[in-house]
Amino acid sequence: MVSPRSRAQAVAQAPYARVKQHLKQGLASGRWPPGALMPSEAELVAEFGVSRMTVNRAIRELQAEGLVARSQGVGTFAAPLHRVSSTLTIRDLQEEIEARGHRHHAEVHLQRAESAPAALAAQLGVLPGSEVFHTLIVHFENGVPLQCEDRYVNPACAPGYLQADFTRTTPTHVLFETTALWRAQYAVEAARPTAQEARLLQIDAGDPCLIVVRRTFTRDAAITIARLVHPGSRYVVEGSFTP
Repeated sequence: MVSPRSRAQAVAQAPYARVKQHLKQGLASGRWPPGALMPSEAELVAEFGVSRMTVNRAIRELQAEGLVARSQGVGTFAAPLHRVSSTLTIRDLQEEIEARGHRHHAEVHLQRAESAPAALAAQLGVLPGSEVFHTLIVHFENGVPLQCEDRYVNPACAPGYLQADFTRTTPTHVLFETTALWRAQYAVEAARPTAQEARLLQIDAGDPCLIVVRRTFTRDAAITIARLVHPGSRYVVEGSFTP
């Protein structure tokens, strides 16, 4: 149970932050060693007197930071130590922009089901010709294009993906809400955009860009592969590492 002192110290925090801090402190102290099953969402709802959505957000943020792993229908587990130390945090771009006090909006250029060619099918672990979901979205910060997001999603992992309104939410947020993220792979390079990307980002075709290709997985399936293109003059990748 949460002690009265801990509750008093957390009064000023947002409800999800109190839950997150409690779990994070427990992980740091060894209360839940690597691989241990952590409290269920229902237990945390009862303990903190908050909504299930609040608890879910706290756990999602811990998952994004690599501190916990979720298995659908099983529960939440303390992440293995090697995963905690080497994880690159996946952040929602809308939250990142709004945390700077800036305005985010998105333009959706493509949102449909397509037949997967062989190379893409291999990346997502589906059969060639299988149906996959495809979105092409440009994210803006204070009216300036910041990211061109070209994403394919495995329908088996997120069957309701195409029903989302991506002018009001982001693919990252939807996938955090509906899938059990287990691991991610990244490739980062400096390169020129394609002609289409340059047009959507309102830059010259020769302008350097920071390009991130990211693939995420559940325990046993690929969830999504995304190509994220940022004008080099407008975006900086930041993070930290603790051995």
